Amino acid sequence: MAVALIAQLGAIVAPIFIAAGLGYGWARSGSRYDGEFVRRLVLYIGAPCLIISTIGRAEVDTAALAVIGLACWLVLIITISVFGLLLRAMRLDTRDFLPPMVFGNAGNMGLPLALFAFGHEGLALALGFFVANTLAHFTFGLYLTAGRVMLGEMLRTPILYAALIATTVQLFDLSLPGWLDNTLDLLGGITIPLMLITLGVSLASIKVGTLGRTTVLAILRLSGGAAAGWLVAALLGLEDVARAVVILQAAMPAAVFNYLLAQQYGRSAEDVAGLIVISTVLSFASLPLLLWWLL
Repeated sequence: MAVALIAQLGAIVAPIFIAAGLGYGWARSGSRYDGEFVRRLVLYIGAPCLIISTIGRAEVDTAALAVIGLACWLVLIITISVFGLLLRAMRLDTRDFLPPMVFGNAGNMGLPLALFAFGHEGLALALGFFVANTLAHFTFGLYLTAGRVMLGEMLRTPILYAALIATTVQLFDLSLPGWLDNTLDLLGGITIPLMLITLGVSLASIKVGTLGRTTVLAILRLSGGAAAGWLVAALLGLEDVARAVVILQAAMPAAVFNYLLAQQYGRSAEDVAGLIVISTVLSFASLPLLLWWLL
């Protein structure tokens, strides 16, 4: 029984570690990697196609996806409140540290983990969480980092419109033409591999700041996120795959996108980088344990 469980966990986490490791090795070798091009490719083509092709034909009703989106926003409300108080108690600037403490890597790591652990149903639900998290990041997250409301950024995000299209397709039980369905499936297939390789490249490329403080914050990010996910799942009465996906997505390490924003707006980029790198490294140990509990 234990051997079978270990093999199952290995089958889930090994592809994530290997793909991210390839990206890390690529960057360390000195080979060129246009991260901005890949990010835009995923954001504007891959992720929207993946959302439409997966959610649009998933055997998950619209109400279930709406509950997952609500769960995501409740997790964010809890983590914003708790981590905001903790950062003030530690005398740290919330504009610098609150975004990476709150916004986890629901895309690069959350989506493939949900797919390998819970199949296409898990991926569809994880995409619901990812969409809600992304919309919050492009609004409240940008407000925290930049110090001003940037609604235009959200309105220019293709993920928003892909979610609306996917919801419409599913709500009205529409069938896409075969050529379009196959095209979306093909283009959406680039998303997860590119996300993981880019994660590895990013981890190899960013410079880490103060280790002691960021290690404490990284532990709080992982444990606090998992606790918030568990609490929200219990409050909403979620069960089975939906419960597991919410807890898993809430427990992700800090998202790399936080570092890009910190760089752009001058918000302690090296400290944010340390939080991202350390929380990601620690998640290599915490996520298999979490999956062992959830499976």
